[in-house]
Amino acid sequence: MAPAGRPGAKKGILERLESGEVVIGDGSFLITLEKRGYVKAGLWTPEAVIEHPDAVRQLHMEFLRAGSNVMQTFTFSASEDNMESKYFEHVEEAVWAVEVLKESDRPVAVTMCIGPEGDMHDITPGECAVRLVKAGASIVGVNCRFGPDTSLKTMELMKEGLEWAGLKAHLMVQPLGFHTPDCGKEGFVDLPEYPFGLESRVATRWDIQKYAREAYNLGVRYIGGCCGFEPYHIRAIAEELAPERGFLPPASEKHGSWGSGLDMHTKPWIRARARREYWENLLPASGRPFCPSLSKPDF
Repeated sequence: MAPAGRPGAKKGILERLESGEVVIGDGSFLITLEKRGYVKAGLWTPEAVIEHPDAVRQLHMEFLRAGSNVMQTFTFSASEDNMESKYFEHVEEAVWAVEVLKESDRPVAVTMCIGPEGDMHDITPGECAVRLVKAGASIVGVNCRFGPDTSLKTMELMKEGLEWAGLKAHLMVQPLGFHTPDCGKEGFVDLPEYPFGLESRVATRWDIQKYAREAYNLGVRYIGGCCGFEPYHIRAIAEELAPERGFLPPASEKHGSWGSGLDMHTKPWIRARARREYWENLLPASGRPFCPSLSKPDF
């Protein structure tokens, strides 16, 4: 495996995906910048781009160093119509966007904020994928609202729908960095912990390595994250898929694989944790003895 770094050749996203290459996306902006004091919760408008551009640039650099190949602009909720209804929960609207974007003569990637139950009009994930590809999208998938496990279930349904229809497209997934097995159709926004009490649901770096491997085995080649997905989560994706990519990201220079750096610890029981088997089989506790493991959605 090559040392930490990046391959030198520049290729377009479709060229990368068509060659079977893994493309790693970025992660959380709104929730992360809110925690850092640069975004106000509620409408989640991105005025930090103007008021604190260095903070936005720093987060981009952290994702880049962690292994991201793609940096998305921080423009979520930057228009009035988006403030009224977070796009896209309805496949009809997503199809309109694809049709408009196709006029640019550039590759179109589109992800929907849906879970296994489908969109807000009960269109199944498989049918959503079919409609998006027929409209002209080259890359389809899901982002936000649901955690890694739930999002992968949705991706599997999308893949099955495309195969049944005889259509081909590249698959893209960017879930939450939180565990959400108990949320309803609207996703984590209906959980009582949203948005200020989600920390107990944060996925570990080992959870994300498992997610990255499962996504890859499913045939997804654009793998990233959304709300709650910190740079170390992106690094976990890059490290898990380093054998396929042939290199590690710069951020891995200070991070031993599967806790291997712990073998230098002075305590023998902590040195014993410097192995993959320990972290793969760990069942992390929340440290909250009177809290339930699951919540009841408000909607």
